[in-house]
Amino acid sequence: MKIAIIQQQATEDVAANVQQGLDNIDKAAVQGAELAVFAELAFTRFYPQYLADGDVRHLAERVPGPTTEKFMAKAKEHNMVVVINLFELEDGKTYDSSPVIDADGTLLGTTQMVHVADYECFYEKSYYAEGDHGAPVYDTAVGKIGVAICYDRHYPEFMRALGVNGAEVVVIPQAGTVGEWPDGLYEAELQVASFHNGYFCALANRVGKEDQMEFAGESVITNPEGRVIAQSPGGVDDILIHDLDLTEVPKSHARTMFFRDRRPDIYPLT
Repeated sequence: MKIAIIQQQATEDVAANVQQGLDNIDKAAVQGAELAVFAELAFTRFYPQYLADGDVRHLAERVPGPTTEKFMAKAKEHNMVVVINLFELEDGKTYDSSPVIDADGTLLGTTQMVHVADYECFYEKSYYAEGDHGAPVYDTAVGKIGVAICYDRHYPEFMRALGVNGAEVVVIPQAGTVGEWPDGLYEAELQVASFHNGYFCALANRVGKEDQMEFAGESVITNPEGRVIAQSPGGVDDILIHDLDLTEVPKSHARTMFFRDRRPDIYPLT
């Protein structure tokens, strides 16, 4: 299965950002991509770099809604699975949400960020409610896809839940800045998650300068052996195309040994 990780800078022109995303899917399709993944809040500025001032629901949109519907049509046009990320309004609350669209244009569902951060330039608790959609795995035309949105990847129990639920690929929409983590740490974190759980991790990061933040790019893919197998450059827009051999998943140490020998009755998580 051929994946495209699309990192693109977001300007203040939301319509232009959405169109760039649609155009990038066209470019990925020419290169044979069957799955396209976008970064966190890919089509808007990164709102949480500022503490929210009052009601922010006017910044959010429903799913399905205008943005999701455009990508549903594009997915169907190219017979491509597409995972986007946006600021969702659901039942009067707002969420960091990733709609997952199958290759026939069907909206399979949304994964919402479960764990919500709150620290300087990431004032996310003032924007996002904690998601309650769980850790779903979507049975798509190209494989079983799970989503861990940015901060969720720091929780091993969430990453394990995606593995136990059958994920072959876990996509990670992220907003990571230059110098935010020690060199190589977030790659290592994904390498461990891939090794422990026997799936590919595909992280799509934001890129470019936005007010007081500079997003790093450097989107990355790790395989079930825990190795980095592809990475985008830093600081520039990029479409990272790479082949994922899903037959590696059932052969992995996690799926042949680690899952078999788990004893969750001894260490229940509460």
